[in-house]
Amino acid sequence: MPSSNSGSSRRTFLQVALGTTGTAALYPALGAGRAFTKPAQSAAPAVKPFELEEITIPQLQEGMKSGKFTARSLVEKYRARIDEIDKSGPAVNAIIELNPDALAIADKLDAERKAQGARGPLHGIPVLIKDNIDTADGMMTTAGSLALIGSKPPKDSFVVQKLRAAGAVILGKTNLSEWANIRSSHSTSGWSGRGGLTKNPYALDRNPCGSSSGTGAGISANLAAVGIGTETDGSIVCPSSSNGLAGIKPTVGLISRSGIIPISHSQDSAGPMCRTVHDAAILLGALTGIDPEDSATAASAGNSQTDYAQYCDPYGLKGARIGVARKYFGFSDAVDALMEEALATMKQQGATLVDPADIETFGKFDDTELLVFMYELKADLNAYLARLGPGAPVHNLQNIIEFNERNRQKEMPYFGQDLFVKAQAKGSLNEKEYIDALAKNHQLARTEGIDALMDKHHLDAIVAPTGGPAWLTDLINGDHVAGGSSNAAAVAGYPNINVTAGLLYGLPVGISFFGRAWSEPKLISLAYSFEQATKARKAPRFLSRID
Repeated sequence: MPSSNSGSSRRTFLQVALGTTGTAALYPALGAGRAFTKPAQSAAPAVKPFELEEITIPQLQEGMKSGKFTARSLVEKYRARIDEIDKSGPAVNAIIELNPDALAIADKLDAERKAQGARGPLHGIPVLIKDNIDTADGMMTTAGSLALIGSKPPKDSFVVQKLRAAGAVILGKTNLSEWANIRSSHSTSGWSGRGGLTKNPYALDRNPCGSSSGTGAGISANLAAVGIGTETDGSIVCPSSSNGLAGIKPTVGLISRSGIIPISHSQDSAGPMCRTVHDAAILLGALTGIDPEDSATAASAGNSQTDYAQYCDPYGLKGARIGVARKYFGFSDAVDALMEEALATMKQQGATLVDPADIETFGKFDDTELLVFMYELKADLNAYLARLGPGAPVHNLQNIIEFNERNRQKEMPYFGQDLFVKAQAKGSLNEKEYIDALAKNHQLARTEGIDALMDKHHLDAIVAPTGGPAWLTDLINGDHVAGGSSNAAAVAGYPNINVTAGLLYGLPVGISFFGRAWSEPKLISLAYSFEQATKARKAPRFLSRID
């Protein structure tokens, strides 16, 4: 594989690590440069104007304070929007299940607001969460798999506990790439056995990317105010890029993973996916905290905050030193041209660019990343399933593999479960092979990777294209991913923020700001400053295709 294609998402990573066909050759050509003829766009379907389109958390709060909105009315409006464009019309299919308790919760929050005021910025705000995040309510938690139909966890995940405490209304759960895209090396992102296929709202024949595809498509399509995704490698930042969102993949340990169906405890994290950096910063602050059930959160003591919105500085780029990771460029002339415009904007806003500033260990931890996944997937998923108790539909990874074989026509009509089988064959986390691979990953991605580069050039952050424009969805052949840049921050467990850099042929393309552990305040400042300078996000038009 060409080095420029490494690491755009876990999907890209798996193609690299397993030696599959070069993604650059498969990627649908969107023009070799900005001067090429613009592809024809199909007419947008009739979608009614929506009162809450592109509305922000502060605007919603002001509306509830003035009496224009209530939490109940917001739930009703978003439900109507879901009926109109998610289940009918364009049929984006981002929502896998609605919360039957949403209206009752909203009513209680409205009464509380009237009696004693709002709890904070999320009071009464409808939120969508990915269907691998536990809720102890009327909804299931299935990771999109038919094997977990009927699974209702005994307690809320820590993330959901924090959302409820902040006064958010959990509107429903979003579809995802089944099992967060770790079942097969030939999968199609956005498809699950339970939820079917989620579509990209910018062009319905294109892919929403990454395992948090439903959250990406749903929030971009204005089906809720804000959303939560999860990432192991690319699954927040890639769908955020492809759907025109601000997505924050935080430092591992900043947000607890307890009660989230896992892949890899060394890399997994939940994070905000929103239409603006400011909304994402508000949501991030509500999710932090030390959780005794997730030992990684102990390291967040003294490093976490409850208010990240304070770092949304329109002048955040002024005086910043930003490294340009050129080895993540080069997979698309059109994307490169857009990135040059983004870099020019940063300079205009007062940033100093160190160009190039490449991670010296680039490409050296791809194989060991997959190896760590295989060990941790088996151990972590078995531990999660054990916590569900004896009434759970399945009890371990082997049960899931057997279920999928018995239900092959429904669960594996397009792709199999080769990664599940590989993981099942691995031993315990005490194996030397695993211990050595994890240590190598951290040495190469952290000490000799991001940390060394930032020390050498005295950087505040590193930037690179998050990915290319959304590829055509192809259930028969699987994903056709172009390049990207998620892997170094993912393997290191370090933060990464995507923000929209612009649109190519009507499709969003994101730029990533990543850096050291616990550097969320600085990254938010930079990403917000860039966002305010460019105002690049445009609401989706639900085109049927781009020819």
